[in-house]
Amino acid sequence: MRLRKLMSNDRFDIKICGLKTAEAAERAVARGATHIGFIFFAKSPRHVTAEAARPVADAIRGRAKIVAVTVDATDAELDTIVAGLVPDMLQLHGRESLERVAAVKARYGLQVIKALSIRDAADLDTALAYRGTADRLLFDAKPPKGSELPGGNGVSFDWRLLDALDDGVDYMLSGGLDAENVGAAIRSTRTPAIDASSGLESAPGVKDPARIEAFFDAVAAARSLAQAHRQTANQGA
Repeated sequence: MRLRKLMSNDRFDIKICGLKTAEAAERAVARGATHIGFIFFAKSPRHVTAEAARPVADAIRGRAKIVAVTVDATDAELDTIVAGLVPDMLQLHGRESLERVAAVKARYGLQVIKALSIRDAADLDTALAYRGTADRLLFDAKPPKGSELPGGNGVSFDWRLLDALDDGVDYMLSGGLDAENVGAAIRSTRTPAIDASSGLESAPGVKDPARIEAFFDAVAAARSLAQAHRQTANQGA
């Protein structure tokens, strides 16, 4: 059932986040990334300035959505990022309230992804409150104890929690996705989009070309298998 629902819509978004180099961005887009994320959070090993990110973004602009990822940023900080990067979307990855999400959307006129940390069913219920205010939800795993990073920690959450979602929830699945587990993630959820960062790195903040290639190969294999299952199911209907 999930496989048929997943493949019934040709849209499937792949966001590669935490990019710092034109080479990595180009490789990701060439393999099918629909969104490219730049991290504006000083504590992250993937942190970039708008000045450094702009030429990387410009090189792939028009071929993938450019996403500025921030954590509880002030208006002044967002003003600098938006003016310098000229993103297509903003991702709010902190403790932003519903009111803050709405205010950011109104201030910049950009689509907003709200990232939310998931560990249990209660977290998912809290996350769903942002539906209708944020343009898209991003479900990430809760950070390990002691981590200062809200995302990019290389850990996953129990995807079975997503069984409770209705089919109308537009979200991205994130949290520790890599070439080894992304196929299982696609097969076991109805996610219309995936987001990967640390799982494609050889060291914190360093995207690895081979891991990028392996990741997209795994996504393609999972999508092909889902398509085959859907065709078989339709023939038997």
